[in-house]
Amino acid sequence: MDADTGLPVVGMIGAGQLARMTHQAVIPLGMSLRVLAASADDGAARVAADVEVGDHTDLGALRSFAADCDVVTFDHEHVPQEHIAALIADGATVHPGPDALRYAQDKRAMREEIARLGLPSPRWTPISTEADLAEFGVPCVVKTTRGGYDGKGVFVIEDVSDAAELLASGVDLIAEELVRLRRELAVSIARTPSGSTVVYPVVETVQSGGICTEVIAPAPNASPALIERARHIATTIADAVGVTGVMTVELFETADGLLVNELAMRPHNSGHWTIEGAITSQFEQHVRAILDYPLGSVETTAPVTVMANVLGGDSPIPPDERLRRLMSHDPAAKVHLYGKAERPGRKIGHVTVRGDTIDNAFARARTAAAILRDGIDTTTKEAT
Repeated sequence: MDADTGLPVVGMIGAGQLARMTHQAVIPLGMSLRVLAASADDGAARVAADVEVGDHTDLGALRSFAADCDVVTFDHEHVPQEHIAALIADGATVHPGPDALRYAQDKRAMREEIARLGLPSPRWTPISTEADLAEFGVPCVVKTTRGGYDGKGVFVIEDVSDAAELLASGVDLIAEELVRLRRELAVSIARTPSGSTVVYPVVETVQSGGICTEVIAPAPNASPALIERARHIATTIADAVGVTGVMTVELFETADGLLVNELAMRPHNSGHWTIEGAITSQFEQHVRAILDYPLGSVETTAPVTVMANVLGGDSPIPPDERLRRLMSHDPAAKVHLYGKAERPGRKIGHVTVRGDTIDNAFARARTAAAILRDGIDTTTKEAT
C-alpha cells in the first residue's frame, strides 16, 4: 500500500498509450499508476510519477518492478509466460494471470480454446509447409501465432507461392479462411477475481489496412438477438479462461451469425470511446476489476459515441496549430494525444465525438481526426 494514501499501488508492465490512459483514469481514485517503461520517452512514462525503466523480457527487471506493487497488470501481451509464472511464485499478484493471458499471446491456443468451448470461429488449421497451405486452400489469411497486432503478422495469401518466404522463416503459423463478413464488431467485458462481470455495449469497428480507424458505440442496427449472442460469447470465454480485468472479443458478423476473430486481455482500442461515452471508462474498470473492487456502471452517456484514431501523417503544419484548428472547428470534440513522436501511419492519438445521430457523430469524428493529422479537413479537402 502507498504509505501516504493508504491505497493500493497498481503497476502496469508497458508504458504505451494504454498505460497512459489508465494512469489518467486512476488519478481521481487517489492513485498514481506505477509503470515499467522500455524508455523514459514512452507515453505513460511522460506523465506518471512512478516510472521504472526496464525490458519486459528481463525477469530481473520484472521482479524489481513487481516488488513495489500490490497488483501487476499489462499494457501489452508480450511478457513471457514463464516470467509471469515466476512473479506469481515470488508472491506477486498478477492480473490477468498466465493461464488466461496465453489465449491472447498464442492464436493457435486461442483457436483451440474457442473450439473446445463450442463457440464459432473461422475455419482454420496450423500450417508449416506449402503443402499444408495448398491442402487448406487459397485465398486465405495466414497469421503468425505470436506477436501480431494492428495488422502486423497477418497476411492475405492469394497463391501458395505468396507464402513461401513466410513458411521458410520457421515462424509458427496458422491459416484461416477468408471470411465473407458484413462488418466487424467488438464487445468488452470486465471480470473481477471473485467472478463479478459487467459487459459494455457491442460496438462496430471500422478497419483500414488492418488498423482500426473508427469505432461506433453502440453498434448500429444490432438486433437484440445479436447483442445477446455477443454478450454470451464474451461471458463464456471470460469465465472459462478465468480472465481478470478487461477482455475484448473481436467479432466478425457474417450472414450466418458471429465468429470470434481475436481476444485481447487488457483495455483495447475498441473501448477508447468509453472515456467520454460511458459512465465508467474501460481504464477505470480495468483497475477496479484487478483490485476486486465493485465494478462501475457501463451505461452510455449519449445516444451515439464515435471514436476515430489519429494516425501520423506528413503534414508541414505543426501539431500545435493542428490542435488549435480542430478546437476552433469542433469545440465539443474530445482529443487524446499519446505523447508519441509522429510518423506516417503510426497511431498517435484518438478523438471522440458524442451525438444524437450516427451520421453526424461519425462525420464529425472522421473530420476531427483528419484535421489532427493534416491540419485540414481532408474529408472535404477544405482548409479549416
